[in-house]
Amino acid sequence: MAFPQTPQRPLPGAFFNTPAPNRFPGGPIPRPQFRQQSTQQATQQQSQQSPQARPESQSLQPIQRAARTINEILQKEVNFPDLDSYVRQGISSDYDLPEAHGEYSWAPFHRTKMYDIPDNVFDQWNRAEVSTAMGLFAELNHAWVSIDNALYLWDYTNPNPDIIGFEEQNNSITSVKLVVPRAGVFVKTITHLLVVATTAEMILLGIESSTGPTGVRTISLYNTRMSLSIRGTNVQIIEGSDATGRIFFAGDSDTEIYELTYQQEEKWFASRCSKINHTRSGYGSLVPAVFTTKTKENIISMVVDDSRRLLYTLSNQSCIRTYYMDSPSSLQQVIEKKRAECLRDISHMTPASTLLTNSMKIISISPISAREGSKLHLMALTTTGCRLFLSATRGYGYLSGQGAPQSMQVQHIKFPPRTTATPPGQQYTGAAEPPIEISSIALSFSRMGLRYAPGLFLDFVQKAGREGKDALFLSAPDTARISAQAREIAGLASRYYEQGCWIELNSVAEAVGLVTKPFAAAGQPVGFGNELAVQYDEAPQEIAILTNSGVHIIRRRRLVDVFASAIRAGGSEEGFENEVKKFIRQYGRGETTATALAVACGQGNDTSPTAQLKETRIAKINDPETLELARKCFVEFGGRPSMNDNGVPENVAQAIENVRPSSRHEGLALYMGRLVRSLWKASVITIMPEATGGVAITTTVGIEKLKAVQEDMIKLQTFLEKNQSFIEGLAGPESLQRVASKQEELALQGEHQALYSLQKLNTSIIEGISFVQMLFDERVDEIWSTLGDQVKQDFRSLTYEVLFATDQGRDLAKVLVKAIVNRNIANGSNVDTVAEALRRRCGSFCSADDVIIFKAQEQLKKASEVGPKTDTGRNLLNESLRLFLQVAKALSFENLHTATEQFASLGFYAGAISLALLVAQEHDRGNAALAWHNDGQPQDDPRKTTFAFRTSCYELVHHVLQMVDQVTSQQPEYIDGRLSISATKRLEAYSVIGESEDELFHYDLYDWYLSQGWTDKLLGTESPFVVTFLTKQAEKDVDRADLLWRYYVFNHDFYNAAQIQYQLAQTDNETFKISLARRIEYLSRAKANANTQSGGIGKQARQILLYSISELLDVANIQDEILHRVRGDERIAPDRKEAAVKLLDGKVLSLTDLFNEYSDAGNYYDINLMILEASNHRNTGDIRAVWQYYIEDTHSKVTSDPENATQRPYEAIVNIVREMSNRLNNSELTFSPSLLIPMIETYAFEFQNGVGPQNWVVDLFISVAFPFDAILVALHEIYSGEVSPFSGTNKRVIADHIIYACEQWYQDCIKSNKRLFGSEENAIELTQILHDLSQSGLPQDKVQRANNLIRKVQQSYL
Repeated sequence: MAFPQTPQRPLPGAFFNTPAPNRFPGGPIPRPQFRQQSTQQATQQQSQQSPQARPESQSLQPIQRAARTINEILQKEVNFPDLDSYVRQGISSDYDLPEAHGEYSWAPFHRTKMYDIPDNVFDQWNRAEVSTAMGLFAELNHAWVSIDNALYLWDYTNPNPDIIGFEEQNNSITSVKLVVPRAGVFVKTITHLLVVATTAEMILLGIESSTGPTGVRTISLYNTRMSLSIRGTNVQIIEGSDATGRIFFAGDSDTEIYELTYQQEEKWFASRCSKINHTRSGYGSLVPAVFTTKTKENIISMVVDDSRRLLYTLSNQSCIRTYYMDSPSSLQQVIEKKRAECLRDISHMTPASTLLTNSMKIISISPISAREGSKLHLMALTTTGCRLFLSATRGYGYLSGQGAPQSMQVQHIKFPPRTTATPPGQQYTGAAEPPIEISSIALSFSRMGLRYAPGLFLDFVQKAGREGKDALFLSAPDTARISAQAREIAGLASRYYEQGCWIELNSVAEAVGLVTKPFAAAGQPVGFGNELAVQYDEAPQEIAILTNSGVHIIRRRRLVDVFASAIRAGGSEEGFENEVKKFIRQYGRGETTATALAVACGQGNDTSPTAQLKETRIAKINDPETLELARKCFVEFGGRPSMNDNGVPENVAQAIENVRPSSRHEGLALYMGRLVRSLWKASVITIMPEATGGVAITTTVGIEKLKAVQEDMIKLQTFLEKNQSFIEGLAGPESLQRVASKQEELALQGEHQALYSLQKLNTSIIEGISFVQMLFDERVDEIWSTLGDQVKQDFRSLTYEVLFATDQGRDLAKVLVKAIVNRNIANGSNVDTVAEALRRRCGSFCSADDVIIFKAQEQLKKASEVGPKTDTGRNLLNESLRLFLQVAKALSFENLHTATEQFASLGFYAGAISLALLVAQEHDRGNAALAWHNDGQPQDDPRKTTFAFRTSCYELVHHVLQMVDQVTSQQPEYIDGRLSISATKRLEAYSVIGESEDELFHYDLYDWYLSQGWTDKLLGTESPFVVTFLTKQAEKDVDRADLLWRYYVFNHDFYNAAQIQYQLAQTDNETFKISLARRIEYLSRAKANANTQSGGIGKQARQILLYSISELLDVANIQDEILHRVRGDERIAPDRKEAAVKLLDGKVLSLTDLFNEYSDAGNYYDINLMILEASNHRNTGDIRAVWQYYIEDTHSKVTSDPENATQRPYEAIVNIVREMSNRLNNSELTFSPSLLIPMIETYAFEFQNGVGPQNWVVDLFISVAFPFDAILVALHEIYSGEVSPFSGTNKRVIADHIIYACEQWYQDCIKSNKRLFGSEENAIELTQILHDLSQSGLPQDKVQRANNLIRKVQQSYL
């Protein structure tokens, strides 16, 4: 009976393979069909049964789909345009300026702090006699002041700082610089060097910086006793290379560049400190400065670009020189760019501008690293406020990678903003682009300027009438607008949009420094300047400005801060909508909704002034009004989903997949992606080897950072849950009631899938971070030592993305959870406490089923401690098994493997087997593995994985059975007449196996039996699955077919055994390579089995089978005789013989083929007779011809070689006739007396007349059991027929034979005490024949014999 598969339909969540009905008991056992399936049929079958291909997205789980979205978002963030794409060849003056000066909502910068200079510093300042200077070490939160020969440092963030002084030298200080030391010269605690230049020498001071528990930074000065004499050089400029630790300096009277070298110890030809002049070589560098020609040009600025190994200098004549650090000790000038050359470059780029004339000067330079831009190298600021972006080239292309440039050109000019402010979002209202402003004097006259990545620009301007007070202009790239335009015009460079503002310092700036670490959103130009991507991940950039009144802290405002301030300052409902529309117009709806969501989740910051302006405070924006406005923006301005008109869906599922989600979904994905950006691709752990040989495992992402991300994710989760009913796509089925068309319904369903996926991922991230935190709370070092090698490798390469969003990460997490629980159990902790903590913090990693598994493991551990031989131990084992069986579907293979091993080691074999079998079934309740097995195990089928899992479970059962057999073999089966404990356990184990209804398990078990060579165990198994298994296997393997009929014989089912043997004998050579001898053996056994009575089989059925077997056996025997004859036939060529033997030693051929192709062709006349007999051939002429040929052939063989002949011709004839009598079983067709007697009589008369005994012919007839009456009838017909050669006197030979035959019949009757000649009628007839012979002129002796015989007959009947 065949069980068809459930039709497959490409419906999401459909079970393609339904459980098949049970095949046993009942129903006839299918017979094996020993034939091969054609390749075409197999291919068609496989193609019909393989599941239909589904789109990739349909197969993704919600979390995996959300992870794909996050990866797409992060990839877009990484593809933020590089600096060269929007600061390209040309000019620009694109600025957004707020309407008024001061602190305002759209301003890109805010002043957040103002720190006063301590009074005691002013006291020292007022006592200065020769010189004073001041500066910043912003990265250390310290400022410094030099007063004559003394240097003082203080923490400007501390209200009551301690003043650190250096007064150990007597010369006036001319310059101070903080640099990074060269590696390996100082101890690691020395993080910086303080280079102090005086009128006589340069001194190196070591600085140790540390941060206390409260976050307060402290520094300590150490005298390194390293100094360099510099008499004659008034050092004003000092610069250091952070990458190499090299220190360069220059004086105020020339353009020479010197390097201060330093080393740990003095050497023979080198002191600890020395000076190298890199601009003059040879003897020129040794000539004192007083003997050199004075020039009016001197260096006013020096900067280093470590990314390109370049050093730039700016002279007071606006000449920019570029030097290349080819090696760690060399420095060579490669470019000199004079002001005139810059003006020449500018003249090709812009019309004549009053801002760029011969009177303008370059006042400062700032390097642009290779990480930020591949073309642009330097920004120069003019006194008119124009920024010149320069690029260095080598040959005919831009400089890429390392190498010395050869020339420098002005690439871009950024003109100052207009003198009138342009409000944000209202810069361009017309269709045509506005003219570029090239004559604005807004930044005239610039005194000092700096640029920090990714384009923060500070310009200190001296305005007329405001002497002693700097006006600070700040600008920065409008990152969101640049990103929006890059999305709109894919592949094209966008404009250089900037936001700017003015901040009044009311004092003169002395120094500027970057407080926060240098900005870098990526490690390469593309994506480097994406401030949006890091606005929730990194602290906003802060710049410290030291003036004569104090230290001003300027903070770069994030887009989220600007949005929060803007909607809060909007005032009315109309104002709010206007602000939102501005954002959408400038930055796009997706960015706007992402920013609104961030504000609604508490990400917005703002500065709120205290009593004094300088004491502003940065606080989170959490007032209900602002949060409600942000929520309203996200909910109401998020747009609607739409259908992709380019897609042609085939069904509803694909139609939903073609939905283009709303901007609300984009905003949510953007916000989530930016929150997890820093950890998404990061590995969970970092492994460092320890000196002791072990490993130290630390978290790659700091715990505090993880907590911050988790806190933001929890706020997002709370927001979504709280506003679920208001958000279209999360509102649930009731939102479908408001749709107006089927298309809207599909769009809403697609929106729901997209938002729900992100919501699920959010929950997974929260729990995943909790899991990592708990992992490190539980001493991950100890857990690491308990893991296997493969788990260690997987754990080492585990990333947060894999942990949050993949089954692989979830499975690994569960392994680690198990390790945590096992560690706590080993330490004596209560499993309920640990499991409850895991469920509370990361429920998806520790479900209710996991808790039950932990309890089961705990019970099992207690049972091993107590021992299985006690009542308590047995109860614990049974309870552990009960718990395991309860969660069999959720049990992983690793847990199953451990549990079965422990059960088996404790002697609980039946429990181990029961658990393994149930887990196998629960993991495949649809029986897909069995269906795959029955379908021929097609490759690339998803059911193959399920089959592999189930067979792994069955292998555990095999292992348990081996343990059972090994234990019981070493102990007696009976003790005092009762089953021993070991024998009882073995009986229980095999009872579980026998009671199992898992068909696939039985197949696997029997396969395993055979692989172990346990054929007898298989034959002794009483299970209906054995027959099914062997029946299926018999179609593929002849040995398994042998086992099938042996199994039938073993169970006394002889009829089915005979059928299998009969079918095996009939198989063709392509199916099984069975020799002819083995086929004859099959038929012989089948004949014997068919003759044996079997239960439930009638006699008629057995007789029919027996007849078929006998028929085929006769043919097989004939074929076997032909095979032997062919092998020994020397007449056949070797190649033809080999081919003939190959065909004959296989499938049983038809009698026609045997006769025509082999027997008749080879003149095997005896076999011809057998074939004629077996085929029931009734043509007497054909039979007579074969006999005639046979006799003639036999005679010719003997007479052709008389010398080597061992018998005379007649003897050979006698032998073959006797032999054929037995082989033909005296058949009436092929061994008929009426046919053979005339033929042999003729042969004897013509070829053997007078040879041998006189009556050998009649003796031959009698010896082959021809009936006497048949012999006499045949002889009498010859005698009376007058047929040649028996005519005339030749008839006397036949007469003599008749008399002799009568005498022999008479003697036979007398000996056997039978009635004479069978009957009186026969006696009378024979008497008459003898009487006629006596009257025919026979010799007297023959007449006498005839008369004697007549007399004896008459005496017997008278």
